[in-house]
Amino acid sequence: MLAKLSPAIRQYLMVTGNYWAFTLTDGALRMLVVLHFHQLGYSALEVAMLFLFYEFFGVVTNLFGGWLGARWGLNRTMNIGLGLQIVALAMLLVPAAWLTVVWVMAAQALSGIAKDLNKMSAKSTIKLLVPDDQQSQLYKWVAILTGSKNTLKGVGFFLGGLLLTVIGFQGAVLAMAIMLSLVWIGSLVFLRKESGKAKFKPKFKDLLSKSRPINILSGARFLLFGARDVWFVVALPVFLASQLNWTHWQVGSFLALWVIGYGVVQSVAPRFTQSQRVAPHRQAVVWGALLTLSPLLLSIALWQSAPVAASIIIGLGLFGALFAVNSSLHSYLIVSYSRSDGVSLDVGFYYMANAAGRLLGTILSGWIYQQWGLVACLGVSVLLLLGSTIAVSALPARKSLAEAASD
Repeated sequence: MLAKLSPAIRQYLMVTGNYWAFTLTDGALRMLVVLHFHQLGYSALEVAMLFLFYEFFGVVTNLFGGWLGARWGLNRTMNIGLGLQIVALAMLLVPAAWLTVVWVMAAQALSGIAKDLNKMSAKSTIKLLVPDDQQSQLYKWVAILTGSKNTLKGVGFFLGGLLLTVIGFQGAVLAMAIMLSLVWIGSLVFLRKESGKAKFKPKFKDLLSKSRPINILSGARFLLFGARDVWFVVALPVFLASQLNWTHWQVGSFLALWVIGYGVVQSVAPRFTQSQRVAPHRQAVVWGALLTLSPLLLSIALWQSAPVAASIIIGLGLFGALFAVNSSLHSYLIVSYSRSDGVSLDVGFYYMANAAGRLLGTILSGWIYQQWGLVACLGVSVLLLLGSTIAVSALPARKSLAEAASD
């Protein structure tokens, strides 16, 4: 069956499957760490600090990973990412007494390097599989890859909460390590060699983008993901567990369903954005403005003492749908504006900004929640989203998505 498919389709399926497997373990591991260490008595800020190196090394990895991808090939950087994630999981299999903050932070640092090597490689590879005159196809493939990844990340959240309840922390980590090892072996055997190698030999000075659109998109991405994680990554699960007295199973299931729905919307985002003859960057401004309103409305509802559980469920649903469309549009734009030769340099730089935004959001999430609560986290989210929308409004036009759909 697979032999009848074109080489590009086969590689797309291989890259996507690789990315899926990695994302499943990444989402489950994040939920395991948040819930397990909160259960052990760690404060919100201490839990956030466990992810400090995860996010920090994501910034470094995306910058240098794009350079390595252009020199070594994207298949190698993707497989290195899988291997490092297995090592990170293995580090958490030590006796419970060894799981100090420093040790867990080191394991999370490896996991952050692994995640961003894998993501940068997958997103860059898609650019090479689609001709430049087929922008509609490129957008659809990027949306499917990104949306399905986030759907599986949600499944990973659900899986993390379930496994923690059923087989405990170490049992869950061991099961994921075995599964990912099998995927890694398959990737080493079947992933096409030399994919993504630049024809020129990129130098260190090429690491920092000189393209105005790439810089603008990177700035917008930094603020966009900082706005999400400032209330979602630590503050929300801790709030649900401590203030609403939800169990691990309930917290994991709720966040899992949110991320799954978010991924589904992200996958079908081209249906919403390709139906209008409006330039992509203009659509990003409109959708960004709508997104900015969602945490504002939720913060007002909580401030006015509206029913808490209902407000969070509805508000988070609205935020998720709008964020999914924004993220899908931004992901398409960066791949579209990137150069074909050495694409990983541009994509790596962009996801460096993405990781920096997550780093900012993660630290602020624990600190602001501990000091002032969830409403304050939502207020900061509004400010960051406003900045992201203003930034993307400066992006020069390339081609309307509707026109691209007729290519």
